[in-house]
Amino acid sequence: MQFDVVTLFPELFTPFLCTGVTRRAFESGQVKVCFSNPRDHASGHYRRVDDRAYGGGPGMVMMAEPLSQCLSAIRLQRADAAPVVLFSPVGQPLTHSVVTRFAASAGAILLCGRYEGIDQRLIDAEVTEQISLGDFVLSGGEIAAMAFLDAVARLQPGVLNDANSHAQDSFNPALDGLLDCPHYTRPKIWNNKVVPDVLMSGHHEYIECWRREQRLALTTQWRPDLIAQSAIQTDVSIISPPKKVR
Repeated sequence: MQFDVVTLFPELFTPFLCTGVTRRAFESGQVKVCFSNPRDHASGHYRRVDDRAYGGGPGMVMMAEPLSQCLSAIRLQRADAAPVVLFSPVGQPLTHSVVTRFAASAGAILLCGRYEGIDQRLIDAEVTEQISLGDFVLSGGEIAAMAFLDAVARLQPGVLNDANSHAQDSFNPALDGLLDCPHYTRPKIWNNKVVPDVLMSGHHEYIECWRREQRLALTTQWRPDLIAQSAIQTDVSIISPPKKVR
């Protein structure tokens, strides 16, 4: 798959692409990432890509023409109907289901806005869908694009050491869309707190029962909306927490 990132600051991605577990996806070419700078498609001596907003107000707006030319060049190179994704506060939340959909696709064109935003006419003409990381504002779409790419890359075969690792992630259908349970490692006692006995029992059925109970408890406490969503898709017995394992 290939993701073409349209950004004024491609250098921001350099450490991201060569660091951590997900670098395997980028280095192997499983997830190919290319960069296009709209400034390369701007006219004039200063290659200007932004201008003042009609109607006044603070900040600058990214101009439609350099972005349009940039997207045209990318499409010519790709020769496919790749969707154009804009990271924007008005977009749908970036969820596990969205990530899974793109992880199984041929890729997309990721449009990173800057300043006060992008000329709406370009959005109306070119953008396929918009995605948001949450109810807050960033200085640009680059951080959102990195989060998106990281989430997609870790789902590719061979990227994680254990192929089943992502199946235990929060929000995964394998866990009924719930939050993941707490995890512990050595030492057994740290800061006067002891690892739950059940995890050292060696009884896999009890351990799984405890983990399911913890997933349900955590999700009920912190994300009750996920319980409601999961209840629609799963058996009622899964939603009802089992008795505590001592």
